[in-house]
Amino acid sequence: MIRAGGAADAVPPGATTGRILINPTLLFAGIGAMLLPAPAMGQTVQELQRQIDELKATIAEMKAAQAGLAPAASPPPPVTSAAPPAPAAPPVQVAAALATPPRTERWYDRIKVRGYTQLRLNEIISGDRTAPDGVARLRSVHDSGIGDDTGFTFRRIRLVLQGDVGDRISFYLQPDFATAVSSQSVGERREGFLQLRDAYVDAFLDPDKRFRLRFGQSKVPFGWENMQSSSNRLTLDRSDGINSGVPSERDIGVVAYYTPDAVDRVWQRLANDGQKLFGNYGAFGAGVYNGQGVNREEANDNVMVVAMATWPFELDALGGGFAGQVLEVGGAAFRNRVQPEVRSGGVSDTLFRDERIGVHAILYPQPIGFQAEWNWGRGPEWDRDLRGITTKSLNGGYVQTMARVGASPVGPLMPYARWQYYRGGWKAAVNAPRLETNEFELGIEFQPVEPLELTIAYARMQRSEADERRSGRAEGDVFRTQLQLSY
Repeated sequence: MIRAGGAADAVPPGATTGRILINPTLLFAGIGAMLLPAPAMGQTVQELQRQIDELKATIAEMKAAQAGLAPAASPPPPVTSAAPPAPAAPPVQVAAALATPPRTERWYDRIKVRGYTQLRLNEIISGDRTAPDGVARLRSVHDSGIGDDTGFTFRRIRLVLQGDVGDRISFYLQPDFATAVSSQSVGERREGFLQLRDAYVDAFLDPDKRFRLRFGQSKVPFGWENMQSSSNRLTLDRSDGINSGVPSERDIGVVAYYTPDAVDRVWQRLANDGQKLFGNYGAFGAGVYNGQGVNREEANDNVMVVAMATWPFELDALGGGFAGQVLEVGGAAFRNRVQPEVRSGGVSDTLFRDERIGVHAILYPQPIGFQAEWNWGRGPEWDRDLRGITTKSLNGGYVQTMARVGASPVGPLMPYARWQYYRGGWKAAVNAPRLETNEFELGIEFQPVEPLELTIAYARMQRSEADERRSGRAEGDVFRTQLQLSY
């Protein structure tokens, strides 16, 4: 590199820079001395040619040295004239061309920051927006923006920090800035509080990072759409039936995941194709968690034990329209003992059985796809006759179809239709009230530019409210929109 200043940068002995440092003043002086006639004596054409050849040889050496292949200096051409040789040109100062040392990697070079924000607007266009005391109103356990006198709401404001702290150790931290709390002013709800969602460390037990142990607060491997990120899910909310097993999807514990090479290869192909995957949580997973729920203090010495398996099958061998198609199937199960929160304060003194088994199947849309999940089990539920919580059976899930249009005047789009059903308790609410859900939803997701996604949906809802003090089921039609910005 030719410096614009005077003297060349100093290079300590043994240092490696990968640059050729040249004093431009001396370089031009040397060229002038070679090309201009000397004042004291004349020069023949042969002498000038010799000086030019010497200059060319010097430049060739400089180029070769820069590439790390400096040859030995070529001897000057023979002088054919008997005239005395011209005065030697001033030396060109060329520093030793050595390789630049690699930049030392800093701790922050391995950390990535990303996130997403979801802005929603819901409007009940007909139905039970309000109701007398003790009667269910049209409400959702997933979206507080469905109700009376509601407007724009932030559903999620997530910021993710993740990175490697070693060759086989990584971390993941995700808070949410859109959490709401109540009882701030005579029971008034307040928005925009910060709450921890994920905080875990992965330890990879093999060089290929196929087998990992995860420690901390993370997703519980039960339910395919439960594991799928809300930034990547097609529908606006998870289904009541599947999410009721692990509301908020997370808990504190230890879980092991394993992903075979064959499965990872299929998932990578689907990801490159733009499919909405559930995230690489492993084809097989098993773990133990507190079992009391996300951001809740553990209330007993029991643990939740959970296991999951999922496998993508390539259908190319079926020929015809199945070329490139992938069908993923799997299942999960957990066993738990839980103490729900009670209205009198604190948690129940009784430990209730909380056990489920579920199955899932996904035919990825290429361009038409189908998705379904269902689970059965038993868990805590408020009994109106007994006026208390007891263990009852439950079941529920959803069936969904969707399509992918890769190019349109408004960018890629995905229309979908989903029906969901659930009968059972909602253990995350006070006194574990019974939910009765029967809902049909039509929607479409647009992506006008890569960071933005706009979802517009219509839902016909039949729901019981998650409050044991209200009875009956509310019905209504709801228009829903969401704008998501990923960054």
